[in-house]
Amino acid sequence: MKLPEIKGFIDLSLVDWDGKVSAVIFLPHCNFRCPFCYNLSLVLKPEGMQTIPYEEIEQYLTKNKGWLDGVAITGGEPTIHNELPILCRRIKELGLGVKLDTNGTNSAMVQELIEHKLVDYIAMDVKAPLSVESYSNAAGVNAEKLLTEVERTVEILLKNIIDYEFRTTLVPTIHGKNDIKQICSRIKGCKRYVLQSFKEDVKTLDLKFRNVKSFSPKDTDDFFKLARKIVPKTILRQPLS
Repeated sequence: MKLPEIKGFIDLSLVDWDGKVSAVIFLPHCNFRCPFCYNLSLVLKPEGMQTIPYEEIEQYLTKNKGWLDGVAITGGEPTIHNELPILCRRIKELGLGVKLDTNGTNSAMVQELIEHKLVDYIAMDVKAPLSVESYSNAAGVNAEKLLTEVERTVEILLKNIIDYEFRTTLVPTIHGKNDIKQICSRIKGCKRYVLQSFKEDVKTLDLKFRNVKSFSPKDTDDFFKLARKIVPKTILRQPLS
């Protein structure tokens, strides 16, 4: 059966799945154009990247599954690939866990993966308060239609059927304290909410963000304290390198 194209692979990561030793698979393309995104090739020109045969990855996973806890599948946006369940099943058949990173815009796919026990952990990005204007600004596209899907995925996760986290990347010019307050009010009662700083000094999708600096440690701590008042299980995480 056909598998999605794989455009990147990390054989060992201690930071992509908290508390787990994981490998990481990168899938191409995304339906968002977040201005602060730094995965430019994956999002804009994945055809210029080498495709990694899954068979090579499977050989590595089989050989090393004794000390690997699982595989994190990220992107891009993995859920835009209809073949994603097949990839998840292949990994699960090796006896490994599966973590999914998603923007939540394909609620049916998320529901399918959960119902068929093809995923063990879901990390969903909540880009901004769930209003069309705020989300469009953060996602870089007209989010009117996609926002309904984001809402549905939030509701699926809030049912606590699976282990999960919501997460927001704090970006100057996009987020203020009221934005974080609104997000927290919407996901109140969730298992975990993660705040992470904007990654500065990288090539972002929007040129204007290439010179934007992260929030100061004090400002970041203020966001954290505000979030914890509404969502006690809020944590701070450093941006991935």
